Amino acid sequence: MTTAATKAPANEPLAAWESRLQACLPLFGHRNWIVVADSAYPAQSKPGIETIATGADQLQVVATVFAAIAACSHIRAKVYIDRELAFVSNSDAPGVADYRTELEKLLNGATALQLPHEQIIYSLDQSAEVFRILILKTTLAIPYTSVFFELDCGYWNAEAEARLRAAIPA
Repeated sequence: MTTAATKAPANEPLAAWESRLQACLPLFGHRNWIVVADSAYPAQSKPGIETIATGADQLQVVATVFAAIAACSHIRAKVYIDRELAFVSNSDAPGVADYRTELEKLLNGATALQLPHEQIIYSLDQSAEVFRILILKTTLAIPYTSVFFELDCGYWNAEAEARLRAAIPA
């Protein structure tokens, strides 16, 4: 698997979606989003949202995005998954139990906040009013499996911001 952390060998070019991800990462920062979506995820109409059909496996794309963000010093990500995913049954969506297990392994202990799908979509929609969003659509056909990466500053945190605001005279 090709990731940002491990470049493709010279004889193996990056897929178009990987090249686009690599082009966006230096430009993206606090409040941008990267979404790894399942195959039924809709193409959104806001101008700030770019959707790319990767033709790739969901978990491969999640791994690539996760590694690419981790390799950047200027950003980090808050990871969100749909709360509904925990309740999707294998009888309704064969393979979902395996997907949940593999996703947990991929995230390697990172906290993935579970929020209702509509709440995440609303946040994404609000962000797209001002900030760019990259959606990487995969071939996975299991509902509620999209993984949302809300980017944040990699070298500044909420505690530092609170101290700064407290130091500024009113």
